[in-house]
Amino acid sequence: MPSDKSVGGILLLVGVVGIVVYGYLLFLADSTISLIILKLSAFFAVVMILAIVAWIGYTMATTPPPEPIDVSDSTTTPSVEDTSHSNIESKA
Repeated sequence: MPSDKSVGGILLLVGVVGIVVYGYLLFLADSTISLIILKLSAFFAVVMILAIVAWIGYTMATTPPPEPIDVSDSTTTPSVEDTSHSNIESKA
């Protein structure tokens, strides 16, 4: 089982190498390759955003509504103001 530090180091290395390769393909490679990389980047960015929107919509559509809270059965708890006054009175 690899340690967390070794996994972190590998992820760091992959991230930095990915940034360098992406920058090379976008700015220094042939303009045809750069255009394809740019289009793919924009496409995947939009896909990820829309996938998150779809996931939120699916979750909202399939989750049953919560049970209504019956206010008459709940016990009353003292508010913050009530407890702060009682502490001052008990100390005096």
